[in-house]
Amino acid sequence: MSCPAPLSITDLFDPAADVLAEVSDHLYGQLLAWLLIAVGIWFTVRTRGLQFRLFGQMLRAIAGSRAGGEGISSFQAFTIGLASRVGTGNIVGVALAIILGGPGAVFWMWVVALVGMATGFIESTLAQMYKIRHPEGTFRGGPAYYISQGLGSRQWASVFAVVITFVFGFAYEATQANAISKVMEGTFGVPAWGTAVALMVLATPVVVGGISIVARIAEWMAPLMAGLYALMAIVVLVLHAGAIPGALASIVSGAFGADQAVAGISGGFAAAALNGIKRGLFSNEAGEGSVPNAAATATVAHPVQQGLIQSLGVFVDTIVVCTATALIVLLSGAYTPGGTRALAAVDPQAAKDAASTLTSSSIGAVLGGWTEYLMAFIIFVFAYSSLLGNYTYAQVNMDFLRGTGHRHYALRLMIVAAAGIGAMASLNFVWNLSDVVMGLMAIINIVSIVLLGKWAFGALADWEDQKRRLDAGQIDEIRFVAEDNPHLPGELPGTVWSRADAGRIAPLAARGRGAGAGGAGRVSEPGHVVGSL
Repeated sequence: MSCPAPLSITDLFDPAADVLAEVSDHLYGQLLAWLLIAVGIWFTVRTRGLQFRLFGQMLRAIAGSRAGGEGISSFQAFTIGLASRVGTGNIVGVALAIILGGPGAVFWMWVVALVGMATGFIESTLAQMYKIRHPEGTFRGGPAYYISQGLGSRQWASVFAVVITFVFGFAYEATQANAISKVMEGTFGVPAWGTAVALMVLATPVVVGGISIVARIAEWMAPLMAGLYALMAIVVLVLHAGAIPGALASIVSGAFGADQAVAGISGGFAAAALNGIKRGLFSNEAGEGSVPNAAATATVAHPVQQGLIQSLGVFVDTIVVCTATALIVLLSGAYTPGGTRALAAVDPQAAKDAASTLTSSSIGAVLGGWTEYLMAFIIFVFAYSSLLGNYTYAQVNMDFLRGTGHRHYALRLMIVAAAGIGAMASLNFVWNLSDVVMGLMAIINIVSIVLLGKWAFGALADWEDQKRRLDAGQIDEIRFVAEDNPHLPGELPGTVWSRADAGRIAPLAARGRGAGAGGAGRVSEPGHVVGSL
């Protein structure tokens, strides 16, 4: 009599993964996917195509964003957001979208990104407008803050803060850890428990150091990882330049189910749209309510400045990085509609597991097997930097829930634990969990920014008015002042954007006492607890 095979650690997560998958399909297929596109189109119309007509301004804004004095620079806030955006979603997520939805899924990732640039602008601008000062000499802000101050709903702000803390303090951390674990096991044979221990050791000193440490690491790690991956992508694309038009054609035709019909594969338009939108949102995070938490930390002269920069982040993440990944997969020959794609219909779990190594295998098929080792390093850096960026979002919202004077040891412990659990869990479980909680978070945020959109529209009108006067030589700089601003629908709460302080890290009273960042830390907005760190 044969004995049943013993259960692995990953098998323990399978029942929960199946339930989460069903919930995720209904959430995205029937509500969130179309809500995201509709809201993105609305913001695009209201801002007169901001992502297209002001694209040059976005590039100029990022070029000068490292300059600044106190606090976290605009560039550092951008790289924190980029570190969270550019991660496993750009490598594993794109491969997963193609396997489950065909090449057409990439088209819907593009759609989500292009309209999402307007959404990203709105939410990051609002985060800047409603931010508060923090004792460590930086700012805090994000959806919880603009829901509380802008909509006057502490209850819904708290709900959002709890959800996003779980999303980025556990679910997304587990997802990034899982990606590292799979590639380390597949490339080097490292057992999952070994990766779990290593990640927990590597994460601990950084999360203990706080947001300022994360900002300094992300400032060099995010551009480095993106640049290295882009270099490999360019080599692959140059070697297959003649086949690029055909790959792009398959993406466009596949978006409406044409390629699946030809290949005799089920799914069609629905599969392409659902998986493309789902993976696109996970990757670029536009409308999700995550990046605004990083955007709010920047010290800038005008909220629109950071809104433009973060909007560019959506473009870089999806249109540049995700497209490069998709072309690598489609050009390499590692993916075939009759092989890899068909596997999803027969064994979805096997198909999802294949996604964790498909991009690495694709590059290896073109450049040689040695590149799989380099890809293992790149995926590690992508995922680790995302893990750090995610911590920022969780801490910002814990500051909202408990006040700015707490060290949040429980949160830091949860993040370290998530790195260990995620490394040992199944890919199916961590991705489905992330999809569900991300969807709930996005719905709360989308409703909020639609209701508060008029404030961001007013800030944009103010910036454009000042930009015209600056170009005409009538003023020396662009600086946002909320008091008696004719472009705004009312008086903005708080003192950060008062005439005296105008977005500076230290209030006027503190500067008058000769206080630096530490002195600024003693001042906070009404209703928020301030203590020592």
